[in-house]
Amino acid sequence: MPTAAEIKQLTDEIIKLKQERNAIILSHVYQRPEVQEAADFVGDSLELSRKAAGTKADVIVFCGVHFMAESASILSPQKTVLLPEEDAGCPMADMVTVEALRAKKTEVPEAVVVCYVNTSAEVKAECDIACTSANAVKVVASLPQDRPIIFVPDKNLGAYVTSQTGREMILWEGYCNTHHRLTADMVRAVKDSHPGALLLVHPECLPEVVNMADHVASTTGMLRYAGENPATEYIVATEMGILHQFSKRYPGKTFYPASNKLVCPNMKATTLDKVLTALQTLEPRVTVPEDIRARALQCLERMLAVQ
Repeated sequence: MPTAAEIKQLTDEIIKLKQERNAIILSHVYQRPEVQEAADFVGDSLELSRKAAGTKADVIVFCGVHFMAESASILSPQKTVLLPEEDAGCPMADMVTVEALRAKKTEVPEAVVVCYVNTSAEVKAECDIACTSANAVKVVASLPQDRPIIFVPDKNLGAYVTSQTGREMILWEGYCNTHHRLTADMVRAVKDSHPGALLLVHPECLPEVVNMADHVASTTGMLRYAGENPATEYIVATEMGILHQFSKRYPGKTFYPASNKLVCPNMKATTLDKVLTALQTLEPRVTVPEDIRARALQCLERMLAVQ
């Protein structure tokens, strides 16, 4: 762990170089606290990519994982997109490949294919419409009732969407390693310790955990809910990096992790040292080939068109 003095020195260097490069720094809410503090915007993956697309920055430094940087490149192909930790991937995104998806589409040729944004650009290019954890219910509800739906890659998010819409879907056998490890027994234990706390659950969690929630929401939705609700204690069932934003935004309230095991090693791989190096070298860059980018963009734009 860097010291407070080291964090300040690195942050000062990053801010100076960011201005010279006309760069913008984006941080997902699951990143290390010091990385979040160095960022211009902190949020969820698609929200951040849209922020970047709307700025005049020439360089986007995406403190997240690979598919997030790809989304930024899809929406802002003219900008230089940097991923400070080149090997920061997403195991769930890797659970669906283009070849396997094409095979499934051949089995159900009439299906509408919905992909969670937690997928590669290549997979998005094979899908009809994307969704986020915040709008997945609305996206699926907008689809024709007379066509089957293939939902990739998160079976837990898919199960939640089915519970809210009544739409039976063909669910991919994918999941988030971090959220999937949280069990109902773990949640019961923390609820017993904090009986007055409301339970906030991300829909990537197991269905039995989701069913225990006082409120189910995306990371952005959780943060909004805690600000609007008068309750002062919350149990948070998502990656622990978000606790920094909760305590920062709502210092008068108390937030408990549903489990100390809710840590994504890929999200924690980015450090201030790597952010500074990325700005110095303008590497590692993330780009998406134009033929894939154009089709993946259509997938994202169809989602954004859903009201």
